Amino acid sequence: MNYNKKTVKDIDVAGKKVLLRCDFNVPQDKATGAITDDKRIVAALPTIQYLLEQNAAVIACSHLGKPKGEWKQSLTLAPVAERLSQLLGREVIFAKDIVGEDAQAKAAALQPGQIMLLENLRFDKGEEKNDPIFAKKLADLAEIYVSDAFGTVHRAHASTAGVAAYLPAVSGFLIGKELDIMGKALDDPKRPFVAVLGGAKVSDKINVINNLLEKADTIIIGGGMSYTFAKANGHTIGKSLLEEDKLDYAKDMMQKAKDKGVNFLLPCDNLCAVEFSKDAQPVAVGEDIPADLMGMDIGEKTIEAFSAAVKGAGTVVWNGPMGVFEFPAFAEGTKAMAKALAESGAITIVGGGDSAAAVEQLGYADKMTHISTGGGASLEFLEGKELPGVACLLDK
Repeated sequence: MNYNKKTVKDIDVAGKKVLLRCDFNVPQDKATGAITDDKRIVAALPTIQYLLEQNAAVIACSHLGKPKGEWKQSLTLAPVAERLSQLLGREVIFAKDIVGEDAQAKAAALQPGQIMLLENLRFDKGEEKNDPIFAKKLADLAEIYVSDAFGTVHRAHASTAGVAAYLPAVSGFLIGKELDIMGKALDDPKRPFVAVLGGAKVSDKINVINNLLEKADTIIIGGGMSYTFAKANGHTIGKSLLEEDKLDYAKDMMQKAKDKGVNFLLPCDNLCAVEFSKDAQPVAVGEDIPADLMGMDIGEKTIEAFSAAVKGAGTVVWNGPMGVFEFPAFAEGTKAMAKALAESGAITIVGGGDSAAAVEQLGYADKMTHISTGGGASLEFLEGKELPGVACLLDK
């Protein structure tokens, strides 16, 4: 996968109509439709403002929710157009359709320095099917395509990959930053390179572990997936989460790490409970978990060992919590990991999803080099997969 892609700064957009794919998939109040968190809209502003300053006419587009090709008033992008207008301090013209008469007329009349927003892309079945006819209609509205929705680049949809068959395609600042920082971390990391992997299932991270064993100096395993490794290592895990069919895989990975000289760290003690409940009393145990308990978080000795491994790192990539982070009594491992990254002085990259949420909640977000804006996309990035929405962009 080539991460060295052209950005908006590498092309002349003055006087041109630019189709800009944003990620405006924002959370809303179910009763009122009011936007409850506008972070994703705010994140798109630097690219939008740059294009407008360069005198481009911006045709923004995004999906919202999962309407599955059906028109749903509850998922209209009208509130996004309103919020974007407030943030930009200028009118955002809103099209009542996507590639229909209204969108076509408004796009044709759009002047340099103006911005419009199309209706929810996923109201059309052609979007998720990457239908070439729909992609061509989208492309016909503009002269240049700018991709800036990293959370969608792992999907080959009409607006993320299809339109690039008809228009010169470059990245906006958000995707540019993802490729620059995450691409460099995987291709040419500042060493030692430490990968911290958590979350519930080994199966979710198989390809990530495989890929990182070729690149990392140390791999740290926490969260629910660590119990499958512990069992494969001959330890008792009580009622903890176990993927029986992944035991051989876990053994293979640990052997592969040994053969490659990769430091493979697993928990040496655990915080357990009798039941999976936020009111459960934490019980500290060693490496072996008694039959009546289930592992819920990493223990104090493990926190020390994992934190020490992060302390001397040059680059740290973190994806997935260390325990049942949503239960306060079992959030310590994840908190400690966030603190260790924040204080490490390393290049720190937090993959989207739960680990990103943890870092934000704990107030360490501004101490990280980069927090990825894509959950599934950042995971596939770490797997070394080709991302359709990146592969379609022009190489530098």
